[in-house]
Amino acid sequence: MSAPVDYDLHGIVGVRLLGAGPAEERLVTRQLGPIRAALEREPDVVIRFVDRLDLAGPLRLLGVDDVGFTADAFLVLRGKQKSRARVRVPVERIGGRCEIVCERGLAAVPHLVAIVNLTALAKGALPLHASAFLWNGTGVLATGWAKGGKTEALLAFLTEGASYVGDEWVYLLGDGSRMFGIPEPIRVWDWQLRDVPWLVERLPRAQRARLAGLRVAADAAGRIAAGSGRPAALARRLRPLIDHQRWIQIPPREVFGADRCVREASPRKLFFVASHESDDVVVRAVDAKQVAQRMVFSLGEERADLLSCYRKFRFAFPEATNPVLEGCEAREREMLTRALGALEAYEVLHPYPVSIPALYEAMKGWV
Repeated sequence: MSAPVDYDLHGIVGVRLLGAGPAEERLVTRQLGPIRAALEREPDVVIRFVDRLDLAGPLRLLGVDDVGFTADAFLVLRGKQKSRARVRVPVERIGGRCEIVCERGLAAVPHLVAIVNLTALAKGALPLHASAFLWNGTGVLATGWAKGGKTEALLAFLTEGASYVGDEWVYLLGDGSRMFGIPEPIRVWDWQLRDVPWLVERLPRAQRARLAGLRVAADAAGRIAAGSGRPAALARRLRPLIDHQRWIQIPPREVFGADRCVREASPRKLFFVASHESDDVVVRAVDAKQVAQRMVFSLGEERADLLSCYRKFRFAFPEATNPVLEGCEAREREMLTRALGALEAYEVLHPYPVSIPALYEAMKGWV
């Protein structure tokens, strides 16, 4: 029997793995980030790994092997990128203490980040889709819709010496007084690296070679696609697949140094980032409460897959409900207004893709 493996999200949410081997530890760490720490309290989420789920009765299927249910169990059968999964999820208990049971061989635990975030929300912390950094002693949050420029803003200030707090998900105390990040790897695209050559120099040789190879393949596919006939048609199909792989993961501690990765900070400035059709980068003051109201719907979009799963659960068990899931939008609206409403807020509009140095030049005078 393998020893339990614990993860601690800043004392807010505790996760414990039972029956996990090295492969299961790696996949959960990829999802939650490097937050391994022994829990001195009972875990909020237990993830148990088994060779085979023990089910009572036949499994009814919804969708094309999407989810399944028996008289007393609900199973998720599709994982990351439609990969095979057999995971028993107690949907009615998400947000409180719950145990997820997984058959081994997963690519990822389905909906794990959304489940952890709902647990944090139920316990009074606000998960925000954002990047965060510390700049000359000022805590800065950059938020907006997915692909809006949060990571670009983070890279812009890291280039100039800012300290990393978090990327992707940042957790705020309910009153907004503190924000916490996770030193998880940052996904950086090839086009972004062109604006941060100092970062390229710190990459391992294998990563530089991989990106160079993909760049050559993309250029070749582009030239062939400009022609006609079957080779051109094939190249037009291949080019997007190649471009979709032109990124790397950058571990903040290894690249920026542990002294420039801080566990928490006090947020003071809020940037709402989005792309627009103009070639200019525009920064202007906005009402932080308006940003808070918009982010309600961004957070709902991030939870869309879990909400789809919840509707299937309700189809399977019409009388079962989850109060946390059904009330999360109202709770987020109230917490976003309270946590962000008093911050000095600015809207940043930029072209896409944006020049990272130009983004810094436009934003620096407002921090």
